Amino acid sequence: MAQIAMVRRELVEEDRWISSAHFNRLLAVMQVLPGPEAHELCVHLGMRAKGRVGGILAGLGFMLPGFLLMLALSWAYFALDIDGTALGAVFLGVQAAVIALIVRAVHRIGAHVLRDAALWIIAIVCGLAAYLGTPFWITLPAAGLVYALLKLRRPVAAALVAIVALAGALILMLGTPAAGPGAVEAIAGDGDVALLVLFASGLKAGLLTFGGAYTAIPFIRNDAVGRGWMTDGQFLDGLALSGVLPAPLIIFATFVGYVGGGPIGAVVMTAGVFLPAFGFSLVLYDRLEAVLEDRRLHALLEGVAAAVVGLIAATTVDLALATSERISPLVIGLGIFAASLAVLYVWTSRLNIVAVIAAAGVAGAILL
Repeated sequence: MAQIAMVRRELVEEDRWISSAHFNRLLAVMQVLPGPEAHELCVHLGMRAKGRVGGILAGLGFMLPGFLLMLALSWAYFALDIDGTALGAVFLGVQAAVIALIVRAVHRIGAHVLRDAALWIIAIVCGLAAYLGTPFWITLPAAGLVYALLKLRRPVAAALVAIVALAGALILMLGTPAAGPGAVEAIAGDGDVALLVLFASGLKAGLLTFGGAYTAIPFIRNDAVGRGWMTDGQFLDGLALSGVLPAPLIIFATFVGYVGGGPIGAVVMTAGVFLPAFGFSLVLYDRLEAVLEDRRLHALLEGVAAAVVGLIAATTVDLALATSERISPLVIGLGIFAASLAVLYVWTSRLNIVAVIAAAGVAGAILL
């Protein structure tokens, strides 16, 4: 949101390049689309100025600085042996703070998305389903269809969709053995995950991100941790690093790609994440606003967004449990988490994330 505010200040208030009403309308459209909306906004405005070349240059200008910084930090993270060192304690403290960041994000996103009882129910059911192991490709389409049918006043059809989704989830859960604790071992970077798999993982996250980069967390973690590319601790460290960079938070995908495939993997996964943001504006520039005026599509996307809130909540619980096993004494970790969460609620400055992560790192170095 700080990035969007900077774009608004320069183009609307200072240069008066476009009207405030047009900017607001355009931002509303970008927030409905999947993908990082600040990046989509820059691509769209670049295309408005200089066509497709302008759109590509504006999009690259937005993402490249953060990508290069994260690539350098990813290399440094694995080049240094931090286990059992003061730096390792710093990252443990930071991991507790990152859990607080995600909890705050769930509340903030949910406040905008969960606007009626049906959306609350969808979020809770999908969160429980995700926690029990139901894949997102069952819950997200079902949530969108159920809510769209309810808005069309077709409760019987909505119930049938829910029953079919539940049956599919039960079949998968009964037929898939659960992985035991500690099934994922630490990866030391420069992994050997196929580049096509990394690109597909990034593309999936880019296509399923609604309302901010935090909504990409469950999808990327499902691949990165679920498939054994990295541990939960490493995943949280990547989130923490992206939180202190002057870059969109979604740039943590670069870190995941680096773990899975080294520098080339980082490039490939980052390309996958940002490709939809380029594509929607470059391909659908003239049709975006007209297509998204369809109220049925709005209801479908609102249902999907509610399900994503549930997925983030379930992922947060998983990450918190995994983090609690690594932090000793646990009471120190809980204290860092509680203090971080309190600061995030009370202090609303755009610098609060950087300050919380820095303070948690210092606390970890001193107390853990």
